[in-house]
Amino acid sequence: MTRTLVLGGARSGKSAYAEALAQQSGKEVVYVATAAAGDGEMAQRIALHRTQRPAHWTTVEEKLAMGEILAAWRAPHRLVLVDCLTLWLSNLLFDGGIVYPDVGAIELPPRFHAERAALLTELAQPRGDVVFVSNEVGMGIVPYGAITRAYADEAGRLNQAVAALCDRAVLVAAGLPLVLKGGPC
Repeated sequence: MTRTLVLGGARSGKSAYAEALAQQSGKEVVYVATAAAGDGEMAQRIALHRTQRPAHWTTVEEKLAMGEILAAWRAPHRLVLVDCLTLWLSNLLFDGGIVYPDVGAIELPPRFHAERAALLTELAQPRGDVVFVSNEVGMGIVPYGAITRAYADEAGRLNQAVAALCDRAVLVAAGLPLVLKGGPC
C-alpha cells in the first residue's frame, strides 16, 4: 500500500503527473473528482479532465465525504486518485451557502472538522494505494480577506497532515517532479 501526495501550483502539471502514476501502477484506477461545475468556465475544465482520463477508469464524483469514499473504494488491487484536495476544502468551507465576514475571525463549519478528521483517519488505514492531488497555495503573498487567509491556512494545514501520513510527497513545478518525501515515484 502506497500513499502519495502530489502538490503544485495552478497549471503546474500536478494532475497529469498523478494520472501518470495511476496509469503506471497497473492497478484498477478509481478517480475521485471533487470539482463542482458552479459556472461555465469550471464546467469546461471538468469536461477537459474527463476527456483526458482513460475510459476504463471508474470515476466517482464526491464533493464532501472524502473519508467515506476512500473507505468504500480503497482495496489492495486498486489505486484511488483524488483530484483535488484543495477543491474539496473549498467545497467544505462553502457547503450550505455560508457567507463569511470580510474581516475578523472565521469560524469554520462543524462539517469541515468532521470530514477532515474522517479523511485523515481513513488515510491512516492500510487499505490500498491512494494518490492525492493538491494545490500548494502558501508560496505567494498573504491573501486579502479573512476567508481567503483562512482558506490558505487550512490548505497548508491539510497538506501538512496528509503529507505526514503519506509515504511519498512530490512537488510538481513546470511539469517537473521534485520528490520531497520517500523514494522516486
